[in-house]
Amino acid sequence: MQNLRVAVDVGGTFTDICIMDEATGLIRIEKTSSTRDPIDGIMSGVEKAGIDLSQVALFSHGTTVATNALITRRLPRAAVVSTKGFRDVIEIRRANKEDLWDVYKDVVPPYVPRRDRLTVPERIDAAGRIVEPLDEDAARDVARILKKRGVATIAVCFMNAYLNGANEQRMREILKEAMPDIPVSISSQVLPEIFEHERFSTTVANAVVSPVVVDYTTRLGERLADGGYTRDLLLLHTGGGVMTPASVKDFAARLAGSGIAAGAIASRYIAGLCGFPHSIGLDMGGTSTDVSLAYNGQSRVTKDWHIEFGYPIRFSSIEVLTIGAGGGSLAWTDPAGGLRNGPQSAGAFPGPACYGNGNTQPTNTDANVTLGRLGTSLAGGKVQLDPELARHSVEEGVAKPFGLGLHEAADAIVRVANANMSDAVRLISISRGYDPRDFALVAFGGAGALHGVDVARELAIPVVIVPPNPGVTSALGCLLVDMQHDFSQSCMVAADEADPAAIEAQFAALEREAMERLTHEGVTEADIVLQRSIDMMYRGQWRSLAVNAPRPIGAIADLVDHFHAEHKREYNFRRDDAPVSFFRLNLKAIGVVPKAELAVHTPTGATPLPSSHRRVWFDGEGLDTPVYDRDELPCGFVFEGPAIVEQLDSTTVVPPGARAEVDKFLNIIIRVKG
Repeated sequence: MQNLRVAVDVGGTFTDICIMDEATGLIRIEKTSSTRDPIDGIMSGVEKAGIDLSQVALFSHGTTVATNALITRRLPRAAVVSTKGFRDVIEIRRANKEDLWDVYKDVVPPYVPRRDRLTVPERIDAAGRIVEPLDEDAARDVARILKKRGVATIAVCFMNAYLNGANEQRMREILKEAMPDIPVSISSQVLPEIFEHERFSTTVANAVVSPVVVDYTTRLGERLADGGYTRDLLLLHTGGGVMTPASVKDFAARLAGSGIAAGAIASRYIAGLCGFPHSIGLDMGGTSTDVSLAYNGQSRVTKDWHIEFGYPIRFSSIEVLTIGAGGGSLAWTDPAGGLRNGPQSAGAFPGPACYGNGNTQPTNTDANVTLGRLGTSLAGGKVQLDPELARHSVEEGVAKPFGLGLHEAADAIVRVANANMSDAVRLISISRGYDPRDFALVAFGGAGALHGVDVARELAIPVVIVPPNPGVTSALGCLLVDMQHDFSQSCMVAADEADPAAIEAQFAALEREAMERLTHEGVTEADIVLQRSIDMMYRGQWRSLAVNAPRPIGAIADLVDHFHAEHKREYNFRRDDAPVSFFRLNLKAIGVVPKAELAVHTPTGATPLPSSHRRVWFDGEGLDTPVYDRDELPCGFVFEGPAIVEQLDSTTVVPPGARAEVDKFLNIIIRVKG
């Protein structure tokens, strides 16, 4: 009987495995060291967890393979075929820089060097009419040259192909005649949208990671099948859904940023279980913190993201803001004499000073050990911490240079880290028109629950939720998603000239394509959900705002009114007298995957005793603080701060003035007082 669901999240240090029993809803976890080839770490973890793959109904995976390939530039040789005169679009970019004032820092070069960017005569005008058919003789010459060079993947990017992809499709046919086994990405299929740099850049990113990702998913699928797994491998993509290897071949770049989306999904789900439709996810690990936001149970989605500055990937992605604040983030002094925290990190090795591997510079972990918030071991005793080394690093690195006491210095390190994370939360909430006081903060990751209440107090967030297994919450996110694909079609028309029937016809075409793709992946028609939206803007603007659209399209005036309201919420102003333009039609196609329910517990009335007590410093005062074992906390247990809760994958700090309760899903709900 196939009654297990398995999710795997591969990190830089650990591979996290989350196993859910469908019958009971109970979850168990396993952690194993990540390996050079991630597949070896995954299979080692599966074996270590005692998973019988023949009993697995669903295997879901969040992978960093595409992200790492783009960051490290370990990519196969790729080529670009573009319209004559436009070979340098991806290198000219938008002529902007990440740091406008640093004249010495250049943007990194494009993924495909100029010598491998070839051109052919062809042209389509701004209305989608073929002005110049593809020069097929020139196209065959290009195919011959690229075959001789031994390229492994090709991107075809023609001007105005978003309106008419006929020339690109013919170019792909000619390339396939010469090189039938080489993947060819065409911009009219990958991203049929205006703005040639963004379209070209996304198509190139898709092309260069395609061989890497296809090889990885194929090998992982084979290893799982050899172990007895009989279903499709499901891969988490940046849009917050999963896709099968069949779709990966055409949309490989959707897996770039796969890992961080899982945490956002899990935090949204857990907050919903606890009755909070508005939530902010704070995923703090060893090196970085990922911040996400969900409003009315829906994650914020963006198309404005990249792995490397200057080379956008315009696939829909859950908006996640990442900053360099983690357990290993280093405390340092800037040239002006101010205390800073991160983004530099001690990493997994040598790690914080208390690891005893030679680092002497203080980190957030050393500060928390000095303050007594962390004990003397992590990961169930697998990592031993030396408090004396932690105190020495804080004393030499911060206390003496700033003339502070030991615990005052440790507290300063933690406060700077909290300020950095609070600023990130402000950027994704207040700057987007959301009031943090209306949200719950879901604190997870290995270090999130250490800092969650302090960040919440800084922002007047009233509630902090700590999941049962904070360190593997991202892996849990992989179990909570549906199959999902995003489709779009340009629709540049003034609202007062828009024809509802024409727009409905365009949406119908997108829906037919969506149905075909999901049914190809084995989703039944009854399990398909289609969600429409239209990107709109005030005439003369070039940045648009997505507005939910009905099915079928009704009065255009209603869409315009909705746009004005959304613009007011997002940017705090509206211009009811200004003309509005439509920009793009969007369709989110969801194939609903059955989900097991988390186990529900009933209050026992038991009052567990602390496993120990230790002195913990809060606001400069050392307090005798009870330390609880998380596994011993029953449903319904209520306790007041100060308290420390320790478990295999994380430590939770409940400071004085806060009140905590264990709910029926075994989340710790902390009510925060200002």
